[in-house]
Amino acid sequence: MATKIADDRQGIQSIEVGFRLLDVLASTNRPMMLRDIAKGAGMPAAKAHRYMVSFLRIGIVEQEISSGRYDLGAYALNLGLSGLGRLDPVRLSGPILDALCEDIQETVALAVWGNHGPTIVRIVDAGAPITITLRAGTVLSLAKSASGRAFSAFYRSPFLKKMLDEELREAAESSDTAITTLRRQLEKTLTEIRTRGISRATGSLTPGINGFSAPVYDHSGTMVAAITSLGAVGEFNVEWDSPLVKTILAAAKALSERLGYRPNADTLTAS
Repeated sequence: MATKIADDRQGIQSIEVGFRLLDVLASTNRPMMLRDIAKGAGMPAAKAHRYMVSFLRIGIVEQEISSGRYDLGAYALNLGLSGLGRLDPVRLSGPILDALCEDIQETVALAVWGNHGPTIVRIVDAGAPITITLRAGTVLSLAKSASGRAFSAFYRSPFLKKMLDEELREAAESSDTAITTLRRQLEKTLTEIRTRGISRATGSLTPGINGFSAPVYDHSGTMVAAITSLGAVGEFNVEWDSPLVKTILAAAKALSERLGYRPNADTLTAS
């Protein structure tokens, strides 16, 4: 469903002006004096005061009696929570995945955490000569796939640890390798992924296919999805500092911000 962001129809300018004050309040984590709010919004304090009186009446801001400072009120909180409840990463990912696919000319996908692990829920095929056999509903390996490694590195769930242990146990039995060795190898891989902010898989799940996967966060800082790109070995740049990586990280950052996330310096390092 398409959503109108803005157009050239005539609106109510005073509402738009007043919301500049709310933007100033929303951008800080503390109550503010009227003069500082007005300065941030670029308007005289007397004019800002009239708007704040109206905002107080409807409960979108509140004022501390002792200090006179203003802060966002209960109605603003209700609006925010209602908006967050409408944010669906799968729906919102559509335009971002389409743009990413067009930009990098590689197949891209969105994975979320499902009952059986990382699960592909949306895919945009770049139409490359080599068909990548990935479909919506595909459940991915936690240890071998790019998406799975992203969840293993950034997602927090006791079920993930249990699934990962089971997967490593099966891999140890089938390869006649000690499970402690596989755990050490995987932890080394996950440490690098956390440092880079993005995961990588080089032909370990599907021969001839490489992939990168970047975590997507919601407003609480919880990983809710992964944006993954896949391509053929020899054509898909797997260098950590490649333009491809920066573009994928930027797409994950854009979707995270649409979900209300405000990244810290140590996450989503693309800028």
